[in-house]
Amino acid sequence: MTSDASTVTGDRSVEASRSELAEAREQQAATAEILATISSSVTDANQVFAKIAATAARLCDAYDAAIGQVNGDRLQLVAHYGPIATTPVVPLVPGALPARAALDRRTIHVVDLQAEIDEYPEGSDRARRLGFRTILAVPLMRAGEAIGTITIRRSEARPFSNRQIDLLKTFADQSVIAIENTQLFEEVQTRTRDLQEALERQTATSEVLSVISSSPGELQPVFETMLSNAVRLCEAKFGVMWLSERDGLRSVALHGAPPALVEARKREPVVKFDPSTPVGRTIIAKRTLRIGCASLCR
Repeated sequence: MTSDASTVTGDRSVEASRSELAEAREQQAATAEILATISSSVTDANQVFAKIAATAARLCDAYDAAIGQVNGDRLQLVAHYGPIATTPVVPLVPGALPARAALDRRTIHVVDLQAEIDEYPEGSDRARRLGFRTILAVPLMRAGEAIGTITIRRSEARPFSNRQIDLLKTFADQSVIAIENTQLFEEVQTRTRDLQEALERQTATSEVLSVISSSPGELQPVFETMLSNAVRLCEAKFGVMWLSERDGLRSVALHGAPPALVEARKREPVVKFDPSTPVGRTIIAKRTLRIGCASLCR
């Protein structure tokens, strides 16, 4: 009997070891897959969130998983996986459990949220309406601040294991990496655009100065160069340069203008000053004006 009992115990131990090894391999494979998605989706964090939510629900044996980002005074849903209904926005109030996890910056695990009427009034009401009981929420932490939460739920009152809680914390860390990766990429892109724009402005200034130095006494080439650079750098469709002349305005340069406007300015290069036109209003104001949906023909 002793020998048989030892054999059974040994078999169970081997089986448990095999199960743990299989789980560890599955988690490693999932982590590698998520990290690969992060590296290949620097411009689309939502794709990563969707992958994390689906993996978290599967590996934590949950009915669903949701990821929310803090946006002002609310949690904005950015990913959801599973059959349990959810809401796109959760107010950042202590009575809503995912919000409490963000506000308190700690992991919260409740076995039966439907019964927690006093502690989580809003959350308990949602649990009854949407039909779930057990919930686990982990904050997404960056620089000591909660920037969101990842939440998993079960329809029945069945607590998550310590292993599943630790695993969800790993998925929370991966969600933060995805957010930081996307923001870093956007910052780099912004700096690159700023540097490119600065270089283009410097090049345009050098070009104008070069025309000035090579065309002493000739204003027309300078006007045309200045206007063409302004149209290009400001991404405009066309441009007109005006000079005040007595009680009128003279068009001294056009760039990319419609043929009808070019012909009109050839026939009538000087027009009467009109304070109601965009150009007239700019001259009277003596400052830069941006006017939408206005005709620049006068």
